[in-house]
Amino acid sequence: MLAKKIILIEDNKSDIDLTLRAFKKANIHNPIVILEDGKDALDYIFCQEKYADNDSIEEPELILLDLKLPIIDGIQVLKEIRNNEKTRHYIVIILTSSKEESDLITSYNLGVNSYIRKPVDFTEFVDVIKQIGIYWILLNESPNSIN
Repeated sequence: MLAKKIILIEDNKSDIDLTLRAFKKANIHNPIVILEDGKDALDYIFCQEKYADNDSIEEPELILLDLKLPIIDGIQVLKEIRNNEKTRHYIVIILTSSKEESDLITSYNLGVNSYIRKPVDFTEFVDVIKQIGIYWILLNESPNSIN
Protein backbone atom coordinates (compact mmCIF):
# COMPACT_ATOMS: atom_id res chain seq x y z
CA MET A 1 0.00 0.00 0.00
CA LEU A 2 1.35 3.42 -0.95
CA ALA A 3 1.81 6.03 1.75
CA LYS A 4 -0.95 8.61 1.64
CA LYS A 5 0.01 12.19 1.02
CA ILE A 6 0.35 15.00 3.48
CA ILE A 7 -0.76 18.48 2.47
CA LEU A 8 1.40 21.25 3.90
CA ILE A 9 -0.25 24.67 3.61
CA GLU A 10 2.47 27.15 4.50
CA ASP A 11 3.66 30.40 2.92
CA ASN A 12 6.98 30.85 4.74
CA LYS A 13 9.81 29.28 2.69
CA SER A 14 11.97 28.79 5.80
CA ASP A 15 9.14 27.00 7.61
CA ILE A 16 8.51 24.83 4.54
CA ASP A 17 12.18 23.83 4.42
CA LEU A 18 12.23 23.26 8.18
CA THR A 19 9.12 21.07 8.01
CA LEU A 20 10.47 19.01 5.11
CA ARG A 21 13.80 18.52 6.92
CA ALA A 22 11.95 17.54 10.09
CA PHE A 23 9.84 14.95 8.23
CA LYS A 24 12.97 13.50 6.67
CA LYS A 25 14.80 13.40 10.01
CA ALA A 26 11.74 11.76 11.63
CA ASN A 27 11.72 9.10 8.85
CA ILE A 28 8.27 10.09 7.62
CA HIS A 29 8.35 9.47 3.89
CA ASN A 30 4.78 10.20 2.82
CA PRO A 31 4.53 12.33 -0.33
CA ILE A 32 4.05 15.98 0.63
CA VAL A 33 2.05 18.50 -1.41
CA ILE A 34 3.07 22.07 -0.61
CA LEU A 35 0.56 24.88 -1.13
CA GLU A 36 1.64 28.42 -0.31
CA ASP A 37 -1.61 30.36 0.06
CA GLY A 38 -5.15 29.70 1.19
CA LYS A 39 -6.74 30.11 -2.22
CA ASP A 40 -4.37 27.66 -3.86
CA ALA A 41 -5.00 25.23 -0.99
CA LEU A 42 -8.78 25.38 -1.40
CA ASP A 43 -8.46 25.06 -5.17
CA TYR A 44 -6.31 21.96 -4.72
CA ILE A 45 -8.52 20.37 -2.05
CA PHE A 46 -11.73 21.04 -4.01
CA CYS A 47 -10.23 20.38 -7.50
CA GLN A 48 -10.94 23.88 -8.81
CA GLU A 49 -9.21 26.34 -11.15
CA LYS A 50 -5.78 24.98 -12.15
CA TYR A 51 -6.49 21.76 -10.22
CA ALA A 52 -9.84 21.08 -11.95
CA ASP A 53 -8.42 17.94 -13.59
CA ASN A 54 -7.48 16.50 -10.19
CA ASP A 55 -11.00 15.39 -9.31
CA SER A 56 -9.75 11.86 -8.67
CA ILE A 57 -7.00 12.84 -6.21
CA GLU A 58 -6.88 10.60 -3.19
CA GLU A 59 -7.75 11.99 0.20
CA PRO A 60 -4.80 13.27 2.19
CA GLU A 61 -3.59 11.41 5.27
CA LEU A 62 -3.50 14.78 7.00
CA ILE A 63 -3.36 18.50 6.35
CA LEU A 64 -0.86 20.71 8.16
CA LEU A 65 -2.30 24.22 8.04
CA ASP A 66 -0.67 27.51 8.95
CA LEU A 67 -3.04 30.28 10.00
CA LYS A 68 -1.31 33.37 8.65
CA LEU A 69 -1.63 32.78 4.91
CA PRO A 70 -1.89 35.19 1.99
CA ILE A 71 -5.11 35.65 -0.02
CA ILE A 72 -7.30 33.41 2.20
CA ASP A 73 -6.23 32.84 5.81
CA GLY A 74 -6.00 29.46 7.53
CA ILE A 75 -9.17 29.96 9.57
CA GLN A 76 -11.20 30.39 6.37
CA VAL A 77 -9.49 27.35 4.80
CA LEU A 78 -10.42 25.28 7.86
CA LYS A 79 -13.99 26.60 7.72
CA GLU A 80 -14.34 25.62 4.04
CA ILE A 81 -12.93 22.13 4.69
CA ARG A 82 -15.31 21.53 7.59
CA ASN A 83 -18.35 22.90 5.73
CA ASN A 84 -18.00 20.42 2.86
CA GLU A 85 -19.47 16.92 3.09
CA LYS A 86 -16.56 15.35 1.18
CA THR A 87 -13.78 16.96 3.23
CA ARG A 88 -15.23 17.51 6.70
CA HIS A 89 -13.59 14.36 8.10
CA TYR A 90 -10.09 15.23 6.81
CA ILE A 91 -7.52 15.40 9.57
CA VAL A 92 -6.46 19.04 9.88
CA ILE A 93 -3.68 20.07 12.22
CA ILE A 94 -2.98 23.74 12.75
CA LEU A 95 0.81 24.19 12.79
CA THR A 96 1.40 27.84 13.48
CA SER A 97 3.54 30.37 15.27
CA SER A 98 0.42 32.30 16.35
CA LYS A 99 0.12 32.81 20.08
CA GLU A 100 -3.34 34.38 19.76
CA GLU A 101 -5.79 32.68 22.11
CA SER A 102 -8.62 33.65 19.75
CA ASP A 103 -6.95 31.64 16.94
CA LEU A 104 -6.79 28.59 19.20
CA ILE A 105 -10.42 28.88 20.30
CA THR A 106 -11.72 29.62 16.79
CA SER A 107 -9.78 26.67 15.35
CA TYR A 108 -11.27 24.23 17.84
CA ASN A 109 -14.75 25.72 17.41
CA LEU A 110 -14.40 25.02 13.68
CA GLY A 111 -13.39 21.42 14.30
CA VAL A 112 -9.60 21.32 13.96
CA ASN A 113 -8.17 17.97 15.06
CA SER A 114 -5.13 19.48 16.77
CA TYR A 115 -3.52 22.88 17.31
CA ILE A 116 0.26 22.97 17.63
CA ARG A 117 2.51 25.98 18.08
CA LYS A 118 5.72 25.66 16.10
CA PRO A 119 8.73 25.34 18.37
CA VAL A 120 11.56 27.71 17.52
CA ASP A 121 14.28 25.13 18.22
CA PHE A 122 14.88 22.69 15.32
CA THR A 123 15.38 19.67 17.61
CA GLU A 124 12.06 20.38 19.33
CA PHE A 125 10.41 20.93 15.93
CA VAL A 126 11.67 17.54 14.70
CA ASP A 127 10.27 15.96 17.86
CA VAL A 128 6.88 17.59 17.21
CA ILE A 129 6.87 16.34 13.61
CA LYS A 130 7.87 12.85 14.77
CA GLN A 131 5.00 12.83 17.29
CA ILE A 132 2.57 14.03 14.61
CA GLY A 133 3.75 11.18 12.41
CA ILE A 134 3.53 8.54 15.11
CA TYR A 135 0.08 9.54 16.27
CA TRP A 136 -1.73 10.87 13.18
CA ILE A 137 -0.14 8.66 10.52
CA LEU A 138 0.65 5.40 12.33
CA LEU A 139 -1.74 5.12 15.30
CA ASN A 140 -4.84 7.14 14.49
CA GLU A 141 -7.75 5.36 12.78
CA SER A 142 -9.67 7.68 10.51
CA PRO A 143 -12.11 7.27 7.63
CA ASN A 144 -9.11 7.98 5.36
CA SER A 145 -7.23 4.90 6.64
CA ILE A 146 -10.00 2.44 5.72
CA ASN A 147 -9.11 2.39 2.00
